[in-house]
Amino acid sequence: MPVPASEIKTFADPAALAKGAAHEFVLQAREAIEARGSFSVALSGGSTPKALYALLASDVYRDQVNWERIHFFWGDERHVPPDDPDSNYRMANERLLSPLSLPDSNIHRVYAEEPDAAQAASEYEAQLRQFFKLTGPELPRFDLIMLGMGPDGHTASLFPGTPLVHERERLVAAPWVAKFNTFRITFTPPVINNARHILFFVTGEEKAQTLKSVLEGEFQPEQFPSQIVRPTDGTLLWMVDEAAAKLL
Repeated sequence: MPVPASEIKTFADPAALAKGAAHEFVLQAREAIEARGSFSVALSGGSTPKALYALLASDVYRDQVNWERIHFFWGDERHVPPDDPDSNYRMANERLLSPLSLPDSNIHRVYAEEPDAAQAASEYEAQLRQFFKLTGPELPRFDLIMLGMGPDGHTASLFPGTPLVHERERLVAAPWVAKFNTFRITFTPPVINNARHILFFVTGEEKAQTLKSVLEGEFQPEQFPSQIVRPTDGTLLWMVDEAAAKLL
C-alpha cells in the first residue's frame, strides 16, 4: 500500500536540495511567526542538514527570518555528550546556532550526556511537555520536523525491527540500536506525525531501492520505519535528489 498523498520534489544534486530546503525553512518560519509569533522546529543529523544549516547561517539567508522567534529541538540524538563528534546537537551548533549567536533559551537540546539513556529520554519528554504546555495525553505540535532516511529505511532513531513504530504513549524513547551497539534518544511516531509540516531529505543512489519500497511498496513499518511517517493533520514533503529518485 503506497504512502498517503504527499508531495515529492526532485533536485539535481544534494547542493540543490539543500538550497531548496533552506527556501522551505524560511517560508515556513515566516508563516509560523506571522501566524503564531514563534516557530518550533525539530532538527536532524546527516549530510543534507549539515549543508542546510551552513546555508541558513550564511549572509544569503540569515537576515530573512527573525531567529530570536525560533525554538530549536532535535528529533533524535546519539547517546553522547554535546561536544562529541557524533552529536547531532554539536553539528547543528557549529553550523547554525553558534554563528547566529542565539540565546540559550531558544535551544532545547537532549541532555544525552546523562549516563542512563532512558532517563535522558524521559527528561526530554518533560522538556516537550513544559514548552508546549501539554496536559495528559496531548501531543506537541511542532511547526516543522526535519527527517532523513537511511539506506535501511530508518528515520530519526527508529530502526528496522524496533517495536517503537507502534508506540502510542511515550513522546520520547531510548531504543537500543544493535547495529551501532548503543542507545539512541528519539521522538516517537505520534510526535512526528502531529507536526504541521515534515520535510524528508533523501539523497544518494544507495537509497534508491529503499525509497521506492517506502513510497510504493507494501506498508511494512517494522521493516521500513520511514513508512510510519504519515501526518495526521499536516503536510509531508519528500525532498530527494535525482540519484535517490532514479527508481521512482
